[in-house]
Amino acid sequence: MKNPLNRRLTRELKGELGKYLVILILLIATIVFLLMRLLPVETYYGDRTDRLTDETKQAILKDLGLDQPIHIQLWNYLKDLAHFDLGESITYYAGKPVWSIMAPKIGYSLRFGAASLAISLVLGISLGILMVRTKGKLPDALGNAFILFINAVPSAVYYLFIQFAGTKLLNIGMLYKEGDISTWILPVISMSLGSIASYAMWTRRYMMDQINSDYVKLARAKGLTDKQIMVKHVLRNAFAPMAQNLPSSIIFTISGSLYIESLYSIPGTGGLLVKAIQAQDNPLVQMLVMFYALLSVVGMLLGDLAMMACDPRITFTKKGGSR
Repeated sequence: MKNPLNRRLTRELKGELGKYLVILILLIATIVFLLMRLLPVETYYGDRTDRLTDETKQAILKDLGLDQPIHIQLWNYLKDLAHFDLGESITYYAGKPVWSIMAPKIGYSLRFGAASLAISLVLGISLGILMVRTKGKLPDALGNAFILFINAVPSAVYYLFIQFAGTKLLNIGMLYKEGDISTWILPVISMSLGSIASYAMWTRRYMMDQINSDYVKLARAKGLTDKQIMVKHVLRNAFAPMAQNLPSSIIFTISGSLYIESLYSIPGTGGLLVKAIQAQDNPLVQMLVMFYALLSVVGMLLGDLAMMACDPRITFTKKGGSR
């Protein structure tokens, strides 16, 4: 038997939220398509432009469907997406279906992303709680210094420092190696730091707001211990608005992975996107951009569902209030 929360989430996904999700995916697909069509047509010829005849160029464009009106191209593109036909690579791995190139890479990116997100949530929220409980003391000051450092220093700088310190001082392998779990440590730490700082900052801010609320003073007057107040009331009420930061955390992880995967030679989609851009493989670039955009949409969806789980008053349907 489904519990009330599961029934509510299912109802929301089948209702307004499901409709918005479909519309958003179509909108993203259309925007990505139009942006790619703004690129010079020469980018579809790869590095062979100077060696191709006009007839060969026209044949390439016709084969890609680029000789048709833009609205026909868009319709064919959306129709192919609906049938999971992502096209073929034109330069990176000429003639090979884009999906068969992306599929082996996606698993690496998702595993590293999920690991860094889990660590970010646990350590970031824990650090924020510690800072609240030790407000004005050394742990709070150190936590604020860490948050300031992460936000002030360009991420590429501390990525390189982590790689140097890990390889030289801790003797951890510099590059990712299949089957060697120790080579996960430095990339995951690098991808997690920004989100840890973000969650710590927002946890501290929202919990401080809740601690100063009247209901906390009333709970103390009724004899509840600080631990009971913190767990049953403050943390729960603070987590609902903090769930809004889940999408930004996922997007931050995605943007960081583009550089980190190349830095540590992780065979994921980030490194593939860099190589596809260098090879001017527009169909492959287009689908990789779509993939990252959809991950961002999933992040927003998870943030909304987390808010619903924390606060029963929040709904996305027109009945009973809307957000």
